[in-house]
Amino acid sequence: MPRITVEGEEPIEVEAGKKLVNALEDGGIDILHRCGGLARCTTCRIEVLAGDVPPQSDEEREALEDPDWIAKFRLSCQIRVENDLDIRIIKRSSVEGIAPGPRPED
Repeated sequence: MPRITVEGEEPIEVEAGKKLVNALEDGGIDILHRCGGLARCTTCRIEVLAGDVPPQSDEEREALEDPDWIAKFRLSCQIRVENDLDIRIIKRSSVEGIAPGPRPED
């Protein structure tokens, strides 16, 4: 099983193929997400510190818009976990004071 290490959190093990945003939430890690996994809102963005992730889709690049964001961030709702990752979460629900939106489909 892949292991996800979030900066400042204990590592979690997740099922291969699971969407990263759902794996984080299921592992008790606070992450903000609002659009239900449709690559529209960018609230679930993360920075990949180590590990391999699939290439960005056109939808993900379009949502991130800014070339600096495209180069630096990924949307956790668009990544299916296949191997170990070290990440930094950019927005947390508890810090922003906003409840997460609908759960993205696995």
